[in-house]
Amino acid sequence: MAKVKFNNKEAVFFAALRERVDGYFKQNKIEQTGNFKLFSKTIILVSTLVIMYFLLVFDEAILGFALNGWIKLGIAALFGVNIAAIGFNVMHDGAHGSYSKIKWVNEIMGHSLNVLGGSVMMWKQKHNIAHHTYTNIEGHDDDIDAGSLIRLHKDQPKLKFHKFQHIYGLFLYGFMYVYWVFYTDYYKYFSKQVSDNVPLRKLKMHEHLNFWISKVFNYTIFIVIPIVQLGFLNWLICYLLMAFVCGVVLSVVFQLAHIVEDAHFFAPDNKGLTVVEAEWAVYQLNTTVDFAPNSKFYTWLLGGLNFQVEHHLFPKISHVHYPEVRKIVEQTCKDFNIEYRVFPSMWSAFVSHITYLKQAGNAA
Repeated sequence: MAKVKFNNKEAVFFAALRERVDGYFKQNKIEQTGNFKLFSKTIILVSTLVIMYFLLVFDEAILGFALNGWIKLGIAALFGVNIAAIGFNVMHDGAHGSYSKIKWVNEIMGHSLNVLGGSVMMWKQKHNIAHHTYTNIEGHDDDIDAGSLIRLHKDQPKLKFHKFQHIYGLFLYGFMYVYWVFYTDYYKYFSKQVSDNVPLRKLKMHEHLNFWISKVFNYTIFIVIPIVQLGFLNWLICYLLMAFVCGVVLSVVFQLAHIVEDAHFFAPDNKGLTVVEAEWAVYQLNTTVDFAPNSKFYTWLLGGLNFQVEHHLFPKISHVHYPEVRKIVEQTCKDFNIEYRVFPSMWSAFVSHITYLKQAGNAA
């Protein structure tokens, strides 16, 4: 298996940063996990999801009449945004163990992903281990493996149609949710590989059961019951719209943090070794950016994923604290003369991402 080496012999930057961040929480006597802001957000997001589900599936029984088709399509689109928002806010913090200091609460919140179609067990190995440890490293970080349809860096094979990927890329992003729910988890499960160079650990019996029961539950809630209530065609139209919107939202937010101009990528040499000439924390700053840090709207909706630098450095800290942690990270980077990259708005980050797709698609 290919190996990755970081230069952590003198990791003075992260030691100083960690001390300052820990000092902030101790000085202000606050927990690093979630607080009422996160709990209230959870209630809002879960409640709206349940309400929209019942309006889509049981509108006649609840309202006494069938909703207009265009209204249902609007609800289906918002439903897709809501699924993504629960993933960003509730599941993400829960799966990282930062939602609560109580372990079983984190497990419940993390399992919201299972209800929505994924597998938190698979996600933890794909995301917490592969992505967070080996960000933007070919063969290790599954997030930069988009198959042959999109080329994300120069070490990936180049095909003729890649020169148009900045045009068709956003459309392909819309299929991410369907791809995830109906293919990705199963591929990892049966191939026993998280990515090319990261094997899936051996699963225990209860994890096998959890995987399959969760899939059956999701298909029952999102496919079987709606088809019985609405008919196949009506269900299909609403489901595909919901899935497409969810896929675009998820993909765009994920990509803006790592796949932008001047992004750093690494690939193994001919011996399968990847050497990163920086300590792990500095490497995270080289491969990750923040965007729209002053937007209260995006910070609320995206679960702090616009503070991706802070998240990669401190994944065990809940996203509700990232706006304050960011100030410490930015100042420490200045003190150590380390580049800290941030886009002032989501739009500027999006433009940079599209520009990068064009560059990667045309690079030799």
